[in-house]
Amino acid sequence: MIRIPSRPAPQHGCVRFRFSMARSKVEFVCRDCGAHQSKWSGQCADCGAWNSLEETIAAPTPGKGGRFAGYTGSAEGARIYRLSEVGSEEEVRVATGIGELDRVLGGGLVAGSVVLIGGDPGIGKSTILLQTLANLGQHRSTLYVSGEESPQQVSLRAQRLDLPRDALRLLAETCVERVLGVARQHTPQVLVVDSIQTLFTELLQSAPGSVAQVRETAAQLVRYAKQSGTTVLLVGHVTKEGQIAGPRVLEHMVDTVLYFEGDSGSRFRAMRAVKNRFGPVNELGVFAMTERGLREVSNPSAIFLSRHDAPVPGSVVMVTREGTRPLLVEVQVLVDESPLSNPRRITLGLEQNRLSMLLAVLHRHGGLAMFGHDVFVNAVGGVRVQEPAADLAVLMAVVSSFRDRPLANDMVVFGEIGLAGEVRPVPNGEERLREAAKHGFKRAIVPAANTPKTAIPGLEVTAVGRVGEVMDLV
Repeated sequence: MIRIPSRPAPQHGCVRFRFSMARSKVEFVCRDCGAHQSKWSGQCADCGAWNSLEETIAAPTPGKGGRFAGYTGSAEGARIYRLSEVGSEEEVRVATGIGELDRVLGGGLVAGSVVLIGGDPGIGKSTILLQTLANLGQHRSTLYVSGEESPQQVSLRAQRLDLPRDALRLLAETCVERVLGVARQHTPQVLVVDSIQTLFTELLQSAPGSVAQVRETAAQLVRYAKQSGTTVLLVGHVTKEGQIAGPRVLEHMVDTVLYFEGDSGSRFRAMRAVKNRFGPVNELGVFAMTERGLREVSNPSAIFLSRHDAPVPGSVVMVTREGTRPLLVEVQVLVDESPLSNPRRITLGLEQNRLSMLLAVLHRHGGLAMFGHDVFVNAVGGVRVQEPAADLAVLMAVVSSFRDRPLANDMVVFGEIGLAGEVRPVPNGEERLREAAKHGFKRAIVPAANTPKTAIPGLEVTAVGRVGEVMDLV
């Protein structure tokens, strides 16, 4: 008779290990075709794409006979609303104490919202969030979660910025489950996570910063914000192309996406809202980096203008509109003979493809060819102009530089150029003209449809309708 020895009882450590392994099922999904695989491989078996499998948590299947076989949904607690029954009261906003940040957010922070802030390294993301918590900590409960810096580093930064440190509560943690556990215990009204790429969840085995980790940790933070009413501010790293690192779905999950812009050699910073469910998009806030942190710039048009002692060729001032704010920006163009067979078209702060289109319109409808010349365009101050209202300014600056004929210092220009050679109107023309008159400009060249109905004191307005009329003025 063979005696089988009995299995020894599991020790305490084994029991703990057994419970720690009881986690959700993990699978790998192809980001190209959506096929599901039980394990990772270099190539998708369905579509043949390489390195396209991403780790994710498998959703439970309700039923054995198919995806929805045997599934009976319950309508308990669900209710259909008529829009007329839903209250239209505005959200209660909390001012951050930084006027330019409140402008970009649409008036302040909203309870239960999730804000994602991205930007290049060292541009000021952590600085402005630390200043915000220092202001809010005087009368609200806040929590700063640092996944990249130690508590000593954060304390040294607050001391360097001369911020009150008594009201700042700090947590150095990278596990999102522990972060949420502490948050549920202390119930902060504003939670800052710096940064989302350093957090990880115990449900996944991939490294922090991977696509699956970023998506899952962000989903847990968004779920916590909506359930508890806590305002969550996330810091996001950017790629070399300037986009938020991680999955694109990250920007769709949050309520607001803010981008920090600026040249590393300049002390000015611009914060732009590219998505905002509680306010206008493309709103711009301007800051100046000082020894005491970021300070708001009350008159940003002044930093984008470099008044010359005498008129210079290729320089013209335009009035652009960022969100609800009109800004005066100087556009400079340099046209020079090219030694290359393929002349260069280089733009800084404006769209390069639009420059090629304007040069084609200038040749076709203005009779001026740039086939053998390099054209360089720059928006002074590092600002990025995205609207087509800069077309007329760029075209006039190109002609001015090519013919070496300076334009007047006290003149502003704005308007869109069509492919048929027409000068098209732009929105809020009268508001742009009043902003120019406020800064002391005396003349303006605008589309005919943007001519103000009532004269603006101190401003002479010239209306143009075709590119040919612009050529005559230059």
